[in-house]
Amino acid sequence: MSYIVVDVESDGPIPHKYSMVCFGAAVVEPTLSKTFYGKIKPVSDVWIPEALDVSGMSRAEHETFEAPEKVMEDFAKWLSENSNGRPIFISDNPAFDWQWINYYFHTYLGKNPFGFSARRIGDLYCGMKMDTGLNAEWKKLFRQTTHDHNPVNDAIGNAEALLAMKAMGLKIPTN
Repeated sequence: MSYIVVDVESDGPIPHKYSMVCFGAAVVEPTLSKTFYGKIKPVSDVWIPEALDVSGMSRAEHETFEAPEKVMEDFAKWLSENSNGRPIFISDNPAFDWQWINYYFHTYLGKNPFGFSARRIGDLYCGMKMDTGLNAEWKKLFRQTTHDHNPVNDAIGNAEALLAMKAMGLKIPTN
């Protein structure tokens, strides 16, 4: 199994009514060199300008991206080529990121290579420290790559945090 950190940017709060703009993924391994970047054209005519602004993309630019079927096929292929066994979805906020990836995989490919579960980085850190009050502490302590809403950079920063937690004793596969 391989841990794959995923980060999503969207133009609204929920799939189907709104659209995923782009997403990034990074395999948790020492070099952090195995990454994926997908940019997906809108699937809806509805969007929230402030949400789209977070991604740094304009609506006109968003409309030029690839069809969701192609991007999700490419992502599934990348996962099969870069994961040892079943990939494990992990993110800063799976309640958000997971819903988008799961929806797009099921809608455009009929299945999700990640299965039906995800892990949250903050929960792993809180468990290591035996203190649920430390939820956001890991972000300040362990990310080296700036969190800038480029989803690949954000995924790499979160993977850096996981590697730092591994160095502290967290038992996590790193390919």
